[in-house]
Amino acid sequence: MTKKLQDYTAEEWEAVCTHCGKCCLLKLQDEDTDEIYYTDIVCRYFDTDTCSCRIYDRRCEVVPACLKLTPDNVDKISWMPDSCAYRRLLEGRPLAKPTNIKGRCISEDLVKAEDYEDHIVDWDDL
Repeated sequence: MTKKLQDYTAEEWEAVCTHCGKCCLLKLQDEDTDEIYYTDIVCRYFDTDTCSCRIYDRRCEVVPACLKLTPDNVDKISWMPDSCAYRRLLEGRPLAKPTNIKGRCISEDLVKAEDYEDHIVDWDDL
């Protein structure tokens, strides 16, 4: 908790992640208010059994919209869930009991884009 995020090694940085999968949920943004809404729809490359990305090392190449969290950008991402270990460290708060999205999500391959709004969720752990 006393170490600055910028001082983490690459291995330490990766170890912070609790593999909750919440950052892999598709989010919708209201065009008028810029408010972000989480859905229960998950990226097609998300492995629901392990709660991790099946193409992690290539994720930003394969999915250009995928965001790679770094010590330099984590403070600029306002939609990170309150329970996110990276966010909590950044804000100087203790880590929360990890919860994941296993069993609560559906692959984007199974949902039509016009139905995304029907999948907006308001989970307590987001």
